[in-house]
Amino acid sequence: MNYKDTLLMPKTEFPMRGNLPNREPDMQKDWENEAIYHQVQERTKGRPLFVLHDGPPYANGSLHMGHALNKTLKDFIVRYKSMAGYHAPYVPGWDTHGLPIESALAKKKVDRKKMSLAEFREKCAEYALGQLDNQRNEFKRMGVRGDWDNPYITLNKDFEAEQIKVFGDMAKKGYIYKGLKPVFWSPSSESALAEAEIEYQDKRSPSIYVSFEVKDGKDLLDGGEKFIIWTTTPWTIPANLAIALNPGYDYAVVQVDQEKFIVAQDLLEDVATALEWSDYEVTKVFKGKEAERITAKHPLYDRESLVILGDHVTVDGGTGCVHTAPGHGEDDFWVGQQYGLEVLCPVDNKGVFTDEAPGYEGSFYDKANKAITDDLKEANALEHLEFITHSYPHDWRTKKPTIFRATDQWFASIKDFREELLEEIQRVEWTPKWGETRLYNMVRDRQDWCISRQRTWGVPIPVIYGEDDTPIITDETIDHIAGLFREHGSNVWFEREAKDLLPEGFQSDHSPNGEFTKEMDIMDVWFDSGSTHQGVLHQREDLVRPADLYLEGSDQYRGWFNSSLSTAVAVTGKAPFKGILSHGFALDGNGRKMSKSLGNVMVPDKIMKQLGADIIRLWVSSSDYQSDVRISDDILKQVAEVYRKIRNTFRFVLGNLHDFDPKTDSVADQDLQEVDQYMLHRLNTLVSDVHKAYETYEFSTVYNKVHNFCTIDLSSFYLDFAKDILYIEGQDHPHRRSIQTVYYKILTSLVKLMSPILPHTTDEAWKFIPETEAHSVQLTDMPVAEDKVDKKLIEKWDHFVNVRDDVLKALEEARNEKIIGKSLEAKITIVPKDSQTKEVLQDIQDLHQLLIVSEAEVKDEAEKTKNYDHVYVEVTKHTGEKCERCWVSSHSIGENSNHPDLCPRCASVVEKNYVS
Repeated sequence: MNYKDTLLMPKTEFPMRGNLPNREPDMQKDWENEAIYHQVQERTKGRPLFVLHDGPPYANGSLHMGHALNKTLKDFIVRYKSMAGYHAPYVPGWDTHGLPIESALAKKKVDRKKMSLAEFREKCAEYALGQLDNQRNEFKRMGVRGDWDNPYITLNKDFEAEQIKVFGDMAKKGYIYKGLKPVFWSPSSESALAEAEIEYQDKRSPSIYVSFEVKDGKDLLDGGEKFIIWTTTPWTIPANLAIALNPGYDYAVVQVDQEKFIVAQDLLEDVATALEWSDYEVTKVFKGKEAERITAKHPLYDRESLVILGDHVTVDGGTGCVHTAPGHGEDDFWVGQQYGLEVLCPVDNKGVFTDEAPGYEGSFYDKANKAITDDLKEANALEHLEFITHSYPHDWRTKKPTIFRATDQWFASIKDFREELLEEIQRVEWTPKWGETRLYNMVRDRQDWCISRQRTWGVPIPVIYGEDDTPIITDETIDHIAGLFREHGSNVWFEREAKDLLPEGFQSDHSPNGEFTKEMDIMDVWFDSGSTHQGVLHQREDLVRPADLYLEGSDQYRGWFNSSLSTAVAVTGKAPFKGILSHGFALDGNGRKMSKSLGNVMVPDKIMKQLGADIIRLWVSSSDYQSDVRISDDILKQVAEVYRKIRNTFRFVLGNLHDFDPKTDSVADQDLQEVDQYMLHRLNTLVSDVHKAYETYEFSTVYNKVHNFCTIDLSSFYLDFAKDILYIEGQDHPHRRSIQTVYYKILTSLVKLMSPILPHTTDEAWKFIPETEAHSVQLTDMPVAEDKVDKKLIEKWDHFVNVRDDVLKALEEARNEKIIGKSLEAKITIVPKDSQTKEVLQDIQDLHQLLIVSEAEVKDEAEKTKNYDHVYVEVTKHTGEKCERCWVSSHSIGENSNHPDLCPRCASVVEKNYVS
C-alpha cells in the first residue's frame, strides 16, 4: 500500500498565484454585468445612511499615484461601511472647467479665434468628457466601486443651475460684491487667481534698498533726509505712492558721511551691515506717528510719496519703512484707502507696463527690473542691489510667477460671515486633529475671496448690467438664468444677447431704454467644486447634506475643504461635512516629489499591468497615509510578499476544508478542543481590533493585524501543528472536525475583513468557500466578535504560547548545533520554572504534537537543560524509528504486523479507513 494515498492532503482549485493583472479585469467585467454596486445598495437599503462625498478630481490627464491613494482610501471606507451596518452610496464626481482644458486644446492646435465663444466652449466640454471617460476607466480598474454610470459632473446643466442658485443666495445676503482690489494675477493665464490656486516655488529676484528724499519734513525733519525702503520687486517702484511707517516704532535719523537716512531703530544694525555703513551716527530718534503726512520725492518721477502709518509694518526684516503701491499689494491697498491714495496699477493683463509708467511702457514687468534699477542708480536712489532666492507665489497651473495687480473683480465677502465659519469648523470631527487648527487659522486670516476669472471655459457670473453699469442681481434674474442653464446649459449665456437672458418683460430703473450688457467673466473653478454640497448632496435623492465625511489630500485645506465650507455656511449656515479626513502626498522611495526630470514617476496604470490593483490597494493600506507616503519598486516588492502570505493562508485553509461541510461537520463551540477554542478567541480579538481600526480609518493597523495573524497565530502555530491532525487522522476524527470548524470561521472572517482592501482576491477566494451566505463577499456583513471563551482557558493558552517560544528557541539552537535536523527528529525534556508553567504543561494533552516534536516530557529536574524565560529545555535526537506515514519518531513502530512501517496511531487510521 502506498501510505501517501491515505493522507488527507489539502485540495483546492484556488490558485497559488494571483495572476492579478489578467484575472482582475475579468472579475471587474463580472461585477459590471451583475451590477454589483446596485446589488450592494439594494441589500443595505433602509440602514442608517453614511455619505462619503467625493471631491472632484480634475478631468485632464492620466491618473497619478495621488489619485490612486485618494480613491482607494475612499473605497476602503465605503466598502467597510456597507458591510458594517450602513447604507453607503458612493457617487464619484469630476471638476470639468478651467484653464488647463483651454490650454490642452491650444496644444491640439484648436484655433479659438476661428470660432465663437460658444463653439470653443463646446470643444472644451467634448475634451473634458473624453478625459473623464479615460479616468473613470482607470478608477474602475483600481477596483473602486461606485455609481460610475451616474457621476456628478460640474459641466452638467443641472449642476450649473444649482451653482447659479448658490451665487444668487450669497448675493441676496450681501456676500457678493464687485470692487477694485489687488488680487493674485497670473500674466501667463491672463486671469485673477484665488489663494487656493497659488503654490510657492523658489525664485531668484533682485533685492534692492531705495532711498526717497524728504521734501516736506512737517517741522519734524529738515528736508533732504532719505527714507530707505527695501523690496524684491523693483518693477513696482513706478507705482509707489507712499512710504508706510509703524506709528509705535522708533525711527532713527542716521548720519552716514554727508547723507542722512531714516530707518527703524530696531533694524539699524541689519541695514548698516547690508549697506556696508562702516561709520554712522544717530542724530535723531522719533516715533513713527510723528512723521505722518511728511512727503518725499519719488525717485523716478516728478511726484510725491506720502508718509503714512500702518500696523502692518513690522521689524521682521527690511528697514521698517515700507514701499507702498496700492495697486500692487493687499496691505498697500487697504492702508492707501485710509489716506485716499489712488489705486495706480500701470501693468496690463499680460504683465506689460502701460503708459501710466512712463519710460517702461511696453516692457514685461519682470524684464523691466533691470531698467528700473539702472534708472534708480542714475538718480542716486539705489543704495544697494543683490540677488536672492526666495519662496514666491506661482500659478499652480502654468507654474509661472504671479503678481499682485489691482483690477475690478467679483468677490465673496468672507469677513461678513467669518465668525459663522469659525464656529462651524469647531463642530467638525477632524482627522488628523491638526487639520482643525490649519483650516481655522486660514479662515481667520483669510481676506475676501476673488471669485471672477478672465477666461472662457467655466460657469459665467450671472450678472446683467444696466445702462448705468449698475449690476442687476435679483431673485427674479437669478431664478430665470438658473432655469435657462438647467434647460440649455451655461453656453446659452454666450449664445444670447444680454436682454434675452432676462425674464420676459423685465424692466429696471437702471435701464430706462431697455439696454443691457452682461458680465463676461467666469467663476473661479473652486466655486464650481465648492458648490457640490448644493448640486450633489442636496439634489441627489440617495445623498444628504451634510455629508458624514470629506476625504482629500492635505492641499485641500486651502482648496476644496475651504471653498465648500465657505459656500455652504454662506447659503445654509452649516458646514457641508461632519468630518474631514486628509492624507499626504505620494513620494518616491527616497521621499522626493515625483517628476519626469528626476525619472522617478510611478503611475497606477503601469503598476496594475505588472502587479495588479490589489497590490496598489494593499500598499495604500500599509501606509501611514495621514503623512506623505513613499512608493518604489522595493516597497511594492515588500507589499507583494505580504500579499502572497495572505493569499497562501487563504489557499492553505481552503485546501484543508475540501471535505468539510459546515452544515453537517461543524463542531459546537463548547465541544471544540481547547486549542481550537483558544484560536477562536484569537480570531475574535482580531475581528474586534480590525473593526476599531476601520472605524478610526487606521488602515495600516488592519494591514498589520491581519498580516501578523496570518504569520504568527496561523502560519507559525495553528496551521503548522494542525497538519499532524488534518493530514493523518481519519476524515471524521473529532479533533480534525474541531480544527476544520475553526478554520472555516477563520477563513470566512479573514476574507470579509480584507474585502474592503483586497476586493478581487477576497471575491475570488469567497467562491471556493463551501456553503457561503451570498455569491459575493461584497454582499455580506463584517464578522462580529463574540468571544465566549473562558478567561482561565485564555490565560492558560496565552502562557503556553510563551512557553512554546522558549521551546522553539531551544530547537533552533539544537538545529544550529547539528543535534537535529527537522523538529520531528527531536525529543525534548522540559523543566518548568514555576507552578503556573508546570500546571499548564501537565494539563495539555498531546504536548509533542503542539510543539511539533516526536516526544515531549515534563520533569521536575534534568541535568543537561538550557535556561530560558519560563522553562529549562533539553533537546536530544529521538532514538526511535520514523513512521513512514506521519514521520513522527517512535519506539512502537512495527507493533502492528500488518503495517510494520507505521506507528500504532497511523496503523489504526489506515485499518479503520482504508483496509476492507
